Amino acid sequence: MTVQEMIERKRELGLTNAEISEKTGIPVPTLQKLFSGRTTSPRKQTIQALEKLLSREQNTYASRPSGRPYGALIAESAVPYNTKKQGDYTLEDYLALPEDFRTELIDGVLYDMGTPTGFHQMIVGHLYAMLLEWIQSREGKCMPFIAPFAVQLKEDDKRTVVEPDVMILCDKGKYTPERVIGAPDFVAEILSPSTRSKDMLLKLNKYRDAGVREYWIIDPAKKTVLVWLFEQQDDYAIYSFRDRIPVGIYGGELEIDFAAIDDQVSPWM
Repeated sequence: MTVQEMIERKRELGLTNAEISEKTGIPVPTLQKLFSGRTTSPRKQTIQALEKLLSREQNTYASRPSGRPYGALIAESAVPYNTKKQGDYTLEDYLALPEDFRTELIDGVLYDMGTPTGFHQMIVGHLYAMLLEWIQSREGKCMPFIAPFAVQLKEDDKRTVVEPDVMILCDKGKYTPERVIGAPDFVAEILSPSTRSKDMLLKLNKYRDAGVREYWIIDPAKKTVLVWLFEQQDDYAIYSFRDRIPVGIYGGELEIDFAAIDDQVSPWM
């Protein structure tokens, strides 16, 4: 097998470098150098050990029905991977997953976030840019973030880690280079067919309970924005893509001109 074939087989099986190291005895740093291309002349023994593990004839790992690795990770449903069952996964399991898979952990259940559409990404990008420009123009202390960046909603909850499409964090003490630990102040999620029920029900309750102050649910299909203001007794409002939408955490001083976003994005639909 070539190194590229090994990389592809590794992804297909959903194996981490740590798992490969455990089964072959090859040090993790060696695997990292090999699979990143930093090692151009790997030792013969290394190649032989990897071929034995990754060859289709010898390997006993099962890929998920769709052909992608990690049977546990399918949008909105749950199929076990490795030895645990859905509901039993923790932060440690989440951190051990392959880096090239966008995954959320909610109440011990792993969800594959899939690949976002270009339309989704354009909305995310425009919204983030507007928030960033306004905050920076006023030398604000808060910071907007864009996915993928993980949020452990509660420091003592090791069973829920999410990746909001867009968020604003005002408490720098919650920030670490790896993830936010604690509730952001503002979160926006863009709905897709595979995430609709999760974003509108499951994550809505998780964000509310964790202390998120404001939650936007953006529906490209209906061209609506549902704004939840959790600090105001769960007050909510529904806006269209042609409205100027006030950001509640700034008392309405900041308004997002969604018509400007719609005008930029709609021609690409």
